[in-house]
Amino acid sequence: MGQYGSLISIVLMFGVFYLIVFVPENKRKKKYGSMLSSIKVNDEIVTRGGIMGKITNIQDDYVIIQSGPDKARFKLSRTGILNVLTEKEETSKEKVKEIEDSTKEN
Repeated sequence: MGQYGSLISIVLMFGVFYLIVFVPENKRKKKYGSMLSSIKVNDEIVTRGGIMGKITNIQDDYVIIQSGPDKARFKLSRTGILNVLTEKEETSKEKVKEIEDSTKEN
């Protein structure tokens, strides 16, 4: 009887570990993959190195980014993109419009 109790507790610990670690990580990977697949020309992005720029050309595995006041261009791997800034601004503008519309109705 004692063997089954310790076996059940070990299985339960692995189950909790899976829920705490792997499920959120899979969600994050899925969201990041969809973000990378939805990038388009003229999106403003932040690279993993902290460089902000605008996408000027998209190739298979690479993007060409234009950054800085002198409009320097450089080639970057898609996986080097940390975040897309353009989408956040658009969604925040939409949320502001929804809030304004709802306050006008009231």
